[in-house]
Amino acid sequence: VTNISISNVEINALSLAILYISSPLPYIYSHQYLTIFHFHSILVMDRSQVEIEERGLGASPYGLLLKALTLIPSWHYFLASVILSLVFLYNFLEFHFLRDLFSGFRGHPVCLTYNPCSVIYDAVVSKCRVLRGRYCATPWLSSPHVQTVFLNFNGRPPVFSYRRQLFYTSDGGTIALDWLMKCDVSGAALHMNSSISRNETTPIMVVVPGLTSDSSSAYLKHLAFNTAKHGWNVVISNHRGLGGVSITSDCFYNAGWTEDVRVVINHLHKEYPKAPLFAVGTSIGANILVKYLGEDGENVPVAGAVAICSPWDLLIGDRFICRRLVQKLYDRALTIGLQGYAQLHQPLYSRLANWEGIKKSRSIRDFDCHATCLVGKFETVDTYYRRCSSASYVGNVSIPLLCISALDDPVCTREAIPWDECRANKNIVLATTKHGGHLGFFEGITASGLWWVRATVEFLDVLHSSPYMHVQKKMQNSGPHSALDSTIDQGPYVNIAEDGMVAAMCNEQNKDDSIEEISELLNIHYEKDNKMVSDAKQDERSTKAKDDSFPVIADTTKHATSVQDANPLDVISPIRRCLDLLSRQNRCSIWLLAYIAIITSWPLVGSAVSVVFKKKLRYVLPAAFFRKHSAK
Repeated sequence: VTNISISNVEINALSLAILYISSPLPYIYSHQYLTIFHFHSILVMDRSQVEIEERGLGASPYGLLLKALTLIPSWHYFLASVILSLVFLYNFLEFHFLRDLFSGFRGHPVCLTYNPCSVIYDAVVSKCRVLRGRYCATPWLSSPHVQTVFLNFNGRPPVFSYRRQLFYTSDGGTIALDWLMKCDVSGAALHMNSSISRNETTPIMVVVPGLTSDSSSAYLKHLAFNTAKHGWNVVISNHRGLGGVSITSDCFYNAGWTEDVRVVINHLHKEYPKAPLFAVGTSIGANILVKYLGEDGENVPVAGAVAICSPWDLLIGDRFICRRLVQKLYDRALTIGLQGYAQLHQPLYSRLANWEGIKKSRSIRDFDCHATCLVGKFETVDTYYRRCSSASYVGNVSIPLLCISALDDPVCTREAIPWDECRANKNIVLATTKHGGHLGFFEGITASGLWWVRATVEFLDVLHSSPYMHVQKKMQNSGPHSALDSTIDQGPYVNIAEDGMVAAMCNEQNKDDSIEEISELLNIHYEKDNKMVSDAKQDERSTKAKDDSFPVIADTTKHATSVQDANPLDVISPIRRCLDLLSRQNRCSIWLLAYIAIITSWPLVGSAVSVVFKKKLRYVLPAAFFRKHSAK
């Protein structure tokens, strides 16, 4: 009995056990062994608890916690880590699978932004079932990041071959034009060697790729194949130095370089004047396309255009891509692509840019600082971004333009979308989807198609069959103009030189136009004068040949003299018209100069006048005026 400590619970348990065993009831006998086992377990648990309490009087609570955690099976920890990782990745990669599941994978409607008076929306977009429908992403690609990565590493592009054409620019550059004819995808082997005739009326789609992309990119193959299968001819205008073509001049492309697009489109319009041209730009190519359309306004031979996932404002995009960790991954990936592009043309970059800085670049901004700004002659990176952003050119777009962007685009942020500018322009319709990623927009269970490709083909097809295709107007000057041009740039403005001289200057374009008009008038007049003099001399020679009599010679001389007397009058009249034209154009300049002269010289002239005429006006003006003036 000694050295044995039994608690009250144990005593009560033993008493109950003896009572149950000694009970005469038959059902107790049948369960006595079970009851004894139950109370024995209670005794054992109570003893273990007492031992733990006695041993743990001097132990740490953290030690007890760790000892308790070691009792949990290891597969429980593995399962918890998997669940936490899935939750983190679901939020980090912005998955929306559960929301799509709860909505029955119905997708989300496409949001359309347009001007209330837009004829393009009423006559074209309203007839497009894809744009007026809903977009549902592929369930196993229900993330903008997964869609973007899958497009660049796989994309499931169709298999076909392009036809290569090399186009040489005036500065010595080389551009690779990759063609895909409608007959190339029709399966007719007899037409494989056919070419486009000059009188061809089949529409041509000109595609401007994105940054470091060429005709071999998966999304461009999707677009080209579906468009050619629809019965159109497609040509992809690769950027300089891409598509397997070397750079043959000191000119490189950048995010705002529109000259290549301009010369290629003008060349195609000249070669195939009866074929309507449509343009499609993707990513950086969309920024270049919109900027080109805004620069040239109505003087473009493009019937309609589509801009896919445009960055719009490069300065905002630069701030966005450095904001979060996932965006920094895209920034680094794009920088590696740019460094690979520079590696292909290392001799030129080593001579024109900072090659050591290019190799050490860790972001797109670093690459633009060491390469793009030096080659493109931009003062700073921010200057390059401001000048090459297409958002400021949206208001000048004068052709039907469809813009497609995803609100969850991980590369081109929704913050840069010019909502108000697109709504103010009657020629633009902006279509935004809730999901889609950057150039992804996969749809279907197998992700075999891109939604934006179907929307583009349908929009351009409806536009082609409508009477609202843009037709280029004949204009005298086809050079690019800035989107910041306004009425203040069209009229005379003040130029302040370094020495302080103030002069009124007119718009250079208007000045060139007036000079051209004057030269044309003078040329026409001189041609008429020369013709009149030659006719007079010819008449004189014929008269002399017929008859050498004096009266006839006198008459002929009189006729020639009268013609010569009339020439000065004819010379003066066009000069007067030219002077009148110049006076009409510079009338505002003359009045502006007079106003500036009066305002700037009045303090000095007024003081001189007051000093000179003070004594003479003393007896004319009242004395109070001079007292007040002296007090001041």
